[in-house]
Amino acid sequence: MIKINKLEVENIKRVKAVKIEPTASGLTVVGGRNNQGKTSVLDAIAWGLGGNKYRPTQAERDGSAVPPYLHIVLSNGLIVERKGKNSDLKVIDPNGQKGGQQLLDSLVEELAIDLPKFMNASNKEKANILLRIIGVGDKLQALEAQEQEVYNKRHTIGQIADQKAKFAKEQPYYTDAPKEPISASELISQQQGIMARNGDNQRKRQQLTQIQAAYASQGQEVSRLNALLYEANLKYEQLSKDLEIAQKDTLDLQDESTAELEANIQQIDTINRKVRANLDKDKAEADAGDYRVQYDALTVDINRIREQKAELLNNAALPLEGLSVEGGELIYKGQKWGNMSGSDQLKVSTAIVRKLKPECGFILLDKLEQMDLQTLQEFGSWLEQEGLQAIATRVSTGDECSIIIEDGYVAGQELPEEKKTWKAGEF
Repeated sequence: MIKINKLEVENIKRVKAVKIEPTASGLTVVGGRNNQGKTSVLDAIAWGLGGNKYRPTQAERDGSAVPPYLHIVLSNGLIVERKGKNSDLKVIDPNGQKGGQQLLDSLVEELAIDLPKFMNASNKEKANILLRIIGVGDKLQALEAQEQEVYNKRHTIGQIADQKAKFAKEQPYYTDAPKEPISASELISQQQGIMARNGDNQRKRQQLTQIQAAYASQGQEVSRLNALLYEANLKYEQLSKDLEIAQKDTLDLQDESTAELEANIQQIDTINRKVRANLDKDKAEADAGDYRVQYDALTVDINRIREQKAELLNNAALPLEGLSVEGGELIYKGQKWGNMSGSDQLKVSTAIVRKLKPECGFILLDKLEQMDLQTLQEFGSWLEQEGLQAIATRVSTGDECSIIIEDGYVAGQELPEEKKTWKAGEF
């Protein structure tokens, strides 16, 4: 794991002459008041290791007659220098072989020297970086897309079920209504049948009246026409038989009432309205039940997909215990990025950046004054535990600072007046 063993900076931005040997593991805090050169130290390291895209806009210190000089010794023996009028880069390996920016790029993670680039990225970009590192980005993205699709479908089903249930609840229900709508033509047909049967009864009554009249007339005829008694008696006997039959036929006759049918015909619209209302209520309740079954089934699918996501992340080599991705965002100890403490944000960022290029064992951090002393100590302890090196700046002159920068120098390293002219690379 590559770390920074030694650093010499001269005449870069606000730095006049600074020499630092950062602690190998843990936090090296460069302290001092504002505008003393703290951030210039970090900018010099970024320029030295990250290439000319990190070159300060005005690299040379104002008022300096000597060009910028930068000398970095890495733990793997590499020596990185920028010096001369053009601040040319020179990289020398332990065997004396020369290299260049390409060699540094292969060893140094860009985000390690530009951590704000990661910390200021969007929540989705941070999560995508982590997922790309652990190699599950495509699978997780597919599962999340599947989960969103099922969730949207379930949401729609739930809304329909709620609407159906609400509609069913608001519908009146008539217990006195039949199960099916009444047909007017059917009622009229029933009425016509009853009327036909009643008409037949009337004909039979008329026939009885006629027979009774004929019988009476014939009796008179018998009295009047004794001469025709024989024929009259025969006919009379026949009429007597007919009379007996007619009396028997009409004895138990009873006319049917059409009053109920007439009332139903008159109230058919009211009855059918009740029937339709009952049918609508029954169907809405049935539909609501069906949609609830679908909703529950989709809930099972969503839970299954979420279990697959959790299993995917649980089996992945995450760079920090308690770190995960949910809904396309980083989650650490149950908190999203915006709710993490400053210390936790730095831990997460450092762990992810380290995972990007495990051989790069250091990071640069600016403006750690946002941390209180306890949080700073906790972060430093975590760095030591992980074997990581961090070089950071803090607006402070307290004991938590490893060195103090004053007016471009390390406090205690200022040169005497007579020695404040030097050659590049020589204090």
